[in-house]
Amino acid sequence: MVFAPASLILTNCNLPLKTALGFLIIQVKMDIMTNKITKLEKVGFVLVSLIVLLQGFYGTFSFIDPIAFSTVRGTELFSGMDADWVKIYGSRTIFITLIFGYLLYTRNHIVLMWGALFAVVMPITDGLLAYEAQAPFKIVAKHVATILYLLIIFFVFKKVVAQKA
Repeated sequence: MVFAPASLILTNCNLPLKTALGFLIIQVKMDIMTNKITKLEKVGFVLVSLIVLLQGFYGTFSFIDPIAFSTVRGTELFSGMDADWVKIYGSRTIFITLIFGYLLYTRNHIVLMWGALFAVVMPITDGLLAYEAQAPFKIVAKHVATILYLLIIFFVFKKVVAQKA
């Protein structure tokens, strides 16, 4: 419903109008069927949900045990005194998790699409850092897999956006 002052003059309006307490009430019927979730949209939802959960876990893990977390990510700390940098990484990871969780909740497909593409910067950087730190191949491969995963999310939501247009 949309409320407008009663003094507002609406001409050529085909919407049903009512007046209550001096305000015009414009009643608009919404067609629920046009807002139906497609199978591809469900796939995108699952893909983003999984990475949001994983990143939320990583962010939390970095606070609980920064030294173990840095080893899992492929860049071991030389000193436990550097653990604050891992926690900084964790706070940013939690921030990104919350943003993408909100975008998923609000079904903002366009921003999810571009966000997935732009997020590729992070695993590229993480992979290069892990490689330079001579991390085991499986850790570097995990970062490469994350790049591919994000690109899949990008293309899924690109198709979803095209279908909804």
